[in-house]
Amino acid sequence: CQQLFRSPSGPGSVRRPVLKQRQPSDRDTPVKAKRQGTVAGSHDQEASVKLVGDGEVCLEPSRSAQLEEMENLLASHDQELIGDFSKPHLLPTVEGKDPALKYISPGMLAAVLTGHFSSFIENSIIVDCRYPYEYEGGHIKGAVNLPLQQGVKEFLLEQPIMPLDTSKRVIIIFHCEFSVERGPKMCKFLRERDRSCHEYPQLYYPELYVLKGGYREFFFQFPNHCEPRDYRPMEHPAFKEELRKFRGQSR
Repeated sequence: CQQLFRSPSGPGSVRRPVLKQRQPSDRDTPVKAKRQGTVAGSHDQEASVKLVGDGEVCLEPSRSAQLEEMENLLASHDQELIGDFSKPHLLPTVEGKDPALKYISPGMLAAVLTGHFSSFIENSIIVDCRYPYEYEGGHIKGAVNLPLQQGVKEFLLEQPIMPLDTSKRVIIIFHCEFSVERGPKMCKFLRERDRSCHEYPQLYYPELYVLKGGYREFFFQFPNHCEPRDYRPMEHPAFKEELRKFRGQSR
């Protein structure tokens, strides 16, 4: 499974090679600044102007606060490259059960939902892999319910969701009740099918994440981002028959 998410010829962890290779002058161009976008709480810092010699005006470029903040964010986390090895992962990750996958915290998902990364992300797709009766009992706002592999193929691969702005990203975040089995398994399934559609290492969806703690943990921390504002566990006693049916379909 790790071969699906990592380069077989490179080390297990790659440290921000794209950022290290940039030239200082490149960071300050308007195009680069636009591609970096904004991060919540940051303010742009313009180039300073000073006099040199006989009144000659010289622009002394300095990186904007937003670029510096983003680079500090990337520098402080293990930023292995995304699936097509084109750039580092945007979202800071946390340690999870499966080392082949990238996990994000409930707080990081809340930051995505409230637009903190809107300058970098064109479309964030939350895939809820729980069974329909769980989803109907409470789910993250905007999440799409795809409990079966066939649904994932139809929704994400038959008509791939591609960014209109090539400087921005499409990210997919998987979860189930605890993000221990169904969510991670579906994340791996999409990557495997996506790989089979392309010449390596190209992908429709190079940036995949799993929500650590699943819906249960997210609901207890951020109930305002859930609708209805409730949590129905998989083993709810009123839905034993539905559980049996969907477990059979999943196999």
